[in-house]
Amino acid sequence: MPRPDPVTVQIVRNRVSSLMEEMDYRFYRSGYSTIVRESRDFSCVVTDRQGRLAVAPPMFFHGPVYFHMIQRILELYGEDGLDDGDTLVCNHPYEGNLPHVPDMALVTPVFRDGSLVAFTASIAHKADMGGAVPGSTWGQATELFHEGLLLPPVKIVEAGIPKLDLERLIASNSRAADLVLGDMHAQIGVTGIGRDGIQRLCDRFGAATFVTAMDAVIAASDRRFHTAIEGLPNGEYESEGFLDGDGVGPEPVKLRVRIGVEGGRVHCDFSGSAPQTRGPANLRLAMVEACVFYSLIGFLDPSIPYSDAARDVVSFKFGARTILNPEPPAPCSSYMKTCHKLVDVILQALDPFVPGRAIANAGGSGGSIVVAWEKAGPKRGNQYEIFGSAYGAGKDHDGATGVTTHLANLYATPLEIIESEFPCRITRYEPVPDSGGAGQSRGGLAFRRDYELLDNASVVYRSDRARIAPSGLAGGHSGAHSRFLLSPDTPQEKQYPSSFRETFPPGTRFSLQTAGGGGYGAPSERNPAALVSDVAEGYVTLEAARKIYNADI
Repeated sequence: MPRPDPVTVQIVRNRVSSLMEEMDYRFYRSGYSTIVRESRDFSCVVTDRQGRLAVAPPMFFHGPVYFHMIQRILELYGEDGLDDGDTLVCNHPYEGNLPHVPDMALVTPVFRDGSLVAFTASIAHKADMGGAVPGSTWGQATELFHEGLLLPPVKIVEAGIPKLDLERLIASNSRAADLVLGDMHAQIGVTGIGRDGIQRLCDRFGAATFVTAMDAVIAASDRRFHTAIEGLPNGEYESEGFLDGDGVGPEPVKLRVRIGVEGGRVHCDFSGSAPQTRGPANLRLAMVEACVFYSLIGFLDPSIPYSDAARDVVSFKFGARTILNPEPPAPCSSYMKTCHKLVDVILQALDPFVPGRAIANAGGSGGSIVVAWEKAGPKRGNQYEIFGSAYGAGKDHDGATGVTTHLANLYATPLEIIESEFPCRITRYEPVPDSGGAGQSRGGLAFRRDYELLDNASVVYRSDRARIAPSGLAGGHSGAHSRFLLSPDTPQEKQYPSSFRETFPPGTRFSLQTAGGGGYGAPSERNPAALVSDVAEGYVTLEAARKIYNADI
């Protein structure tokens, strides 16, 4: 098959990228749940006929999932078992490598001239997939079946005909059926938009040219990634870090990596990590890959375009039945806190290869909260919020404050949406002074968000870094711990653990405080003008400036 010229390859790449943006926007505007239309916890992609990404979605950590899931679809159905007009659904962490049960994928094969040329797909977090608690993300789950209805890859649309029996099955297992079906139908719609766009592209250039152009885009990404790795010195370094716990037991959970670089290849050995956890802190392979690829690209050159060719130059080793290589039915619903800690550990191990390139520990995912209102119906559903935190500092820059860190690219749900759609009042939302780790470069600040419940509600909270703070780098101090406080700033103030479920009456007030980012370098080396600005802006108190930074101001 002849290779297309470079101009055609670039046109195809740009058109695929534009099509993914269109799918993303159409789905965002069609979302039923606040998770989609406010937090934007979803991705939309176009892959080649093997399931390989040529262009990464903004929700980076979803990227590696698509390859594993589509490979499983091809294994189950084969190309001959797929037809034009089919769409498949899957939310299974082990059958489809999905992050956790609430993440539902819809996948549509694309045919032209009788041949499979691509797939279009979308992954989106669902408001509720059943299971033990509202929102299907129980931090104390001890098996996958506690987390909700499990769907291996199955056809939900066959040759253009929706399978309504399967839709009814999904709806009957959800506490928020209207939201789940609404978002699912929107996903089916945008994969159809993607399919139509790829077919038009094939009509313009020819199906064979499209297929070879996608191969060329992926190969070009592979060359850039490989060249960047070749710039690293050969060597081997290791690092470890700990989660507060798995949500069930009190013991910290170890994540350990040994990274070796030799001859332009990277090998990551995770076999020293903890055994698979009883609680839901386990990661599937696609999530480990996402953490590694993200960290490498950020460390080497953030302009490197990600594609699934990254697997050609990075290899992995795992211990059997470990937190990063679990076996079913090990639960996975709190996977994101593990992802964030794993990124910290990987960056720490990479730092000696090019000292000064890595950043200090971030504040993590900030956690999530599900408020299941007593009077909530299937149309309103639960109040589901996902939080950011703060970045750790780097050698030449402070950490960012009040953002989702590393893999996620999510949004905090606006106060106006929360207060207009749920019986809840947000009474405070602000950065926390002195919460960023002190250093020559200061860690980003934690933020505080205070709530008042106006109705009976069950609260499900999942977070991390309440016991083990985000550490600094190169002599920088740790960031502040995360905290969940009941009745904050009163004599009745009570701190809760980083993962719990409890029912509260109307009038209850609580404060959710994320962790701060770690600092970089010795605090005494901070630029005096920057410290004066920190104090003026309220990021650092005058007392801390004098005591921790030894400043004479």
